[in-house]
Amino acid sequence: MPAYLFGRWLSYLCKMHYVSVENLSKSYGIQPLFSNITFHIEEGDKIALVARNGTGKSTLLKILAGLETPENGKVWINKDVDVVLFEQEPIFNEEKTILDNIFYHNHPIINAIKEFEATSEEGDVDKLSEAIIKMDDLGAWDFDTKVKQVLGKLNIHHLNQPVKTLSGGQRKRVALAKTLIDIGFEHKHVLLIMDEPTNHLDVEMVEWLEHYLDKENVTLLLVTHDRYFLDAVCDEIWEMEGSNLYTHKGDYQNYLEKKAARIESEASSIDKAKNLYRKELEWMRKQPKARTTKSKSRQDNFYEVEKKAKEQIADEQLQLDMKMNRLGGKIVELKKLYKSYGEKILLKGFDYTFKKGERIGIIGKNGAGKSTFINILQGIEQPDSGKVNIGDTVIFGNYSQQGLVVKNDMRVIEFVKNIAEHFPLASGGTLSAAQFLQLFLFDPDKQYTFISKLSGGEKRRLHLLSILFRNPNFLILDEPTNDLDLPTLGVLENFLSEYPGCLLIVSHDRYFMDRLVDHLFVFEGNGIIKDFPGNYSLYRDAIANNTPLPEKLTVKNSDEPAIPIKKEEKNTDNKKRQLSFKEKREFELLEKEIETLTKEKEAVTEKLNNGTTPFEELQTLSERIGEIADLLDEKELRWLELSEITV
Repeated sequence: MPAYLFGRWLSYLCKMHYVSVENLSKSYGIQPLFSNITFHIEEGDKIALVARNGTGKSTLLKILAGLETPENGKVWINKDVDVVLFEQEPIFNEEKTILDNIFYHNHPIINAIKEFEATSEEGDVDKLSEAIIKMDDLGAWDFDTKVKQVLGKLNIHHLNQPVKTLSGGQRKRVALAKTLIDIGFEHKHVLLIMDEPTNHLDVEMVEWLEHYLDKENVTLLLVTHDRYFLDAVCDEIWEMEGSNLYTHKGDYQNYLEKKAARIESEASSIDKAKNLYRKELEWMRKQPKARTTKSKSRQDNFYEVEKKAKEQIADEQLQLDMKMNRLGGKIVELKKLYKSYGEKILLKGFDYTFKKGERIGIIGKNGAGKSTFINILQGIEQPDSGKVNIGDTVIFGNYSQQGLVVKNDMRVIEFVKNIAEHFPLASGGTLSAAQFLQLFLFDPDKQYTFISKLSGGEKRRLHLLSILFRNPNFLILDEPTNDLDLPTLGVLENFLSEYPGCLLIVSHDRYFMDRLVDHLFVFEGNGIIKDFPGNYSLYRDAIANNTPLPEKLTVKNSDEPAIPIKKEEKNTDNKKRQLSFKEKREFELLEKEIETLTKEKEAVTEKLNNGTTPFEELQTLSERIGEIADLLDEKELRWLELSEITV
C-alpha cells in the first residue's frame, strides 16, 4: 500500500466514534417530524442539517443535547464526548452580568480569567496586580488570549453589564462567545451543535467565525441558512424531508444537484405507481368479497401501490407571474439628506434618484445608519434637513426585523384572507389566499394552524408572504434571511429574481446579495455612503485587493447645507420635452380606459370563480379575460411611456 494511502487509512481507523442514532422518531400530535431516522457522527465530521422550518431540526438538535426525549429509537453518545449546544433562543441568568454568564465554570483558570477581566474594567491597580499574579501562577494567559480574541471579534465589551439589558442581537453574540469559550476550555472531545449561529452577526463577524470553526479541531452539527458559511465550514449536508433523512457529501451545489436527481427519480417512480394503481383499482372493483390467498396478497400489494401513487413531491420553485401595480416615471428622489444623533453623523448631504427596476444592496457595520436610511426613505423617520420626494404610484412593501405583528391570535388562512381574498396575476387570473400560501410552503394542514403555534421561522415566512400579498412595487427587505430555512430562501430568491419592481435589500447574507443585487450602497460611517457597481463578492474582492472606488461611483454627499435649486439654475440641455395636446388627451383617456378594463376584469373573474356560471358562458368569459389582459398590457405600456415625458 502506498504511504499516503496507508496514512489516510490509519487516520480513519484512529477516528473516534462520537454518536450513533438508530430508528429515531418524534412527532407533535398527529404530525410526524421525523420517523425511523438512523445516522452516525465520527470525530472531525462537519455536518450541515437542512430542512424547512417546523419539520424538526431544532427538536433533533435538542434530543442529541439531552434536552428532549424521542418517542422511539436509541441515541448513543460516547461517554468521553461533551455535547455543547448553541440555541436560537439562548438562555441566561438574566440578573447576572455578561462576565458571570460567560465564565460560569467553577475552575481555577476560569476564575482567574474572570477576576482579571473584571478588575481590568474596574481599574483597581492593587486588585489588578493580584489578578495578574494568579494568571501567571496558573499559566492562564494562552487561554485568556483566545478569550480576548472571541470577545473582540464579536464586539462584546462592558462585561459588567447585566444580561437583561441587552438587545436581541447582543444576546446572540454573548451566547456565541459563551459557546466558543466553553468548547476551548479543557475539552478534548466536543460535539458542537449550532442552530443558526450567523443570525445578528455582521459580515466581518461571519467571516471570522468561518475561519475560527474551520481551523478549530471540533466536530460540528450545524443548522444555517448562510450558504457561503455552510460551504466554508461543512463538508457534508443532511436533509430532512418527509420524515426521512438524506445524506449528501460535498458542498451546497453538489447537494442541489443530487437533490434534483433524487426528485426526478422519485417523480418517475410515482408516475409508474399511478399507472399501476389505475389498473389495480379496476381489478379491485371487479373482485368478489371472498378472496383467495393469491388475490389477498394482490389486495395487500394494492394498498402499497396506492400509497406510493398518492405521494406528492414538494416543489420548492416559486413561479409567480405577479400583476404589479404600475410605476410611473417618478420613483423616489432624495435631495441633500442630513441626519445625526448627537455627534453621530448618519447622512451628510445624501443625493440619489431611484430608477425603475433598480436592485440595490445596503451593507455596512451595525450602527452606520442603514435602518435609519430605509426609515427616512419610507417617511417613518424624518431627516434633519433635505427632501424625500415619493412618486404617486409607489407602493412600499417593508419587511422589517420587527417581524409579524398580530393583535389577536388567528389561523394562518384567516390572517391572509383579512389582507385580500385573491392575488392578481399578470395573465389576468388570480390566486386564492390558500393557493398563495401553498406557493410559500404552507401546506393545507399548516394553513389552519394558529399563528401562535408556528415556529419562529414559519412566522417570518408568513410575515414575508403577507407583504408580498399586498402587491407592492417597491420592496424593502431588512435582514430577510434571518430565521428563514434554505427551502424558503430558494423560493424567495426565485420570486425576487423575476420581481419587476424596485428592490432594496439590507442583508448580511452574501449568497442572497450576490444573487439579487446589481449594485451596493456601502455605509462607511460618519455619513459617507459609496455606490459600488457590482454584487457583494465583487466588492469584497475589491477591498481585499485594495482597489479604490473611482470618485464618480461615490454617491453624492455634500458638506454644504441644503439650498433650494432655483428653476433658472437647472440644466436646460437635458430638459425633457413636454406632452403635446394630443398626447395629453391620450394620457387622460388611457387612465380612464385602464380603470374600466380593470373593473371589467374583476367582474369577469368573479363570474369565472363563482361556480354557477353556465358552461357556454364560461367559454366566452375565458376568451374575454384573455382579451382584457392583452388590452391592459398594451395600454399600461403606453401609459408608462407617456408618464416619463414631463407634463
